[in-house]
Amino acid sequence: MKILLTGATGYIGKRILPALVDAGHEVICCVRDAKRFHPPASLIDQIAIIEIDLLDKKSLDRIPKDIDGAYYLVHSMSASSDYEVLEQQSAENFRDALANTNVKHLVYLSGIVNETDLSPHLASRKNVELILKKGSYHFTTLRAGIIIGSGSASFEIIRDLVEKLPFMITPKWLMTKCQPIGVTDVILFLTQTIFNVKTFDQNFDIGGPDILTYKQMLLEFAQVRNLKRTIVIVPVMTPKLSSYWLYFVTSTSYKLATALVDSMKIEVICRNHDLNTILNIQPLTYRQALKKAFLKIESNSIVSSWKDAYVSSGNTMTISDFITVPSHGCFVDQREKIILDRKASIAKIWGIGGINGWYYGNWLWKLRGFMDKLAGGVGLRRGRTNPDALNVGDALDFWRILYADKEEGRLLLYAEMKLPGEAWLEFKIKDNKLQQTATFRPLGLAGRLYWYSVLPFHGFIFKGMLNAIIKGN
Repeated sequence: MKILLTGATGYIGKRILPALVDAGHEVICCVRDAKRFHPPASLIDQIAIIEIDLLDKKSLDRIPKDIDGAYYLVHSMSASSDYEVLEQQSAENFRDALANTNVKHLVYLSGIVNETDLSPHLASRKNVELILKKGSYHFTTLRAGIIIGSGSASFEIIRDLVEKLPFMITPKWLMTKCQPIGVTDVILFLTQTIFNVKTFDQNFDIGGPDILTYKQMLLEFAQVRNLKRTIVIVPVMTPKLSSYWLYFVTSTSYKLATALVDSMKIEVICRNHDLNTILNIQPLTYRQALKKAFLKIESNSIVSSWKDAYVSSGNTMTISDFITVPSHGCFVDQREKIILDRKASIAKIWGIGGINGWYYGNWLWKLRGFMDKLAGGVGLRRGRTNPDALNVGDALDFWRILYADKEEGRLLLYAEMKLPGEAWLEFKIKDNKLQQTATFRPLGLAGRLYWYSVLPFHGFIFKGMLNAIIKGN
């Protein structure tokens, strides 16, 4: 069968793609920016890639007419203040575009929305479901609770809280009940639902066997990690204060923290387990899902991470818009040195950031990250998804990877910290020399003052970083 996969660069999209190919399907991957889509080499010959923008009706003409099924995995536009309008328009455009195809079944992954008083985030998902339901095809919605897996937003936030805070004073919504589900079970439900006539024109809640409060989830996580943690619930934390608490302690953005706090006040418990019976699936327990996630982390085999999504920074950039580093009206700090060992230097470049840091003056990088957090930016806490690989579009601390070619020896980063302007950092090996270039395009007087204020630090930070890379191991 030929299946259209939207959200192919997203957390779930990256994980369901190999499962669909393994099941024998031909998959058409829909991406907004093909430059940041890096499917495994083993799948290249079995998939097709098309660039579409759900807000651009004309681009949807690229959807093949002969598709049999489709997945709608587009969420999390909460980086924008009007994300509800954008999500509605995207759903309407997609539904109308499918009317011109032979699609028989559309599957939509949503969130559990069983209460009448929903957060704006969950209400938007419910609205998308109602819009897609009106199409001329069979339609199935799977409503998931908290998704637990290596790199998932929920998992990483819980991990940040438990591993960083031995004692927590927390808001009362930590007593809200939910029904977490492992990401492997989500993929299993999605792949077995498509084209299954018993699921046509219905909606199902999917969750694991455990119903837990968020407090219980934190404490059980601590047990799995052999950590002793104390949690005290207080009734005085306002939603805004709760959002700041999540924002400063975890790697989430403030806007996403606000959306999460709004949603966490609402119980997300499955109405029933009908789909478990229809598909004969017995989901993992919360503890089993946690252990499976850590096995992936320990083996450095994280397939996808929410931190690599643009929502982690509030950015809606397109890679091609920034791949060419400007020169006019820019400040440039360029340094060059002869390399001693090309292979070792490239390995050093490809290991930059995350737990390895930036090789010189790391306390200053951390201070800059803390200052960025205070200004409402992403800070350094996103780290990197994989300790060895760098892919275009991935987050790297407070940078976004624009270009990464190991054989060529070139890495280009774009700054996502709060700045009065735009900044790029480039490493390029050519003619047995490593060229390190920091470019800053200032915005007005504030941008120029910013550049001159940090200029004294560049002399030893960038020089030290260059020397460390040259030395390799």
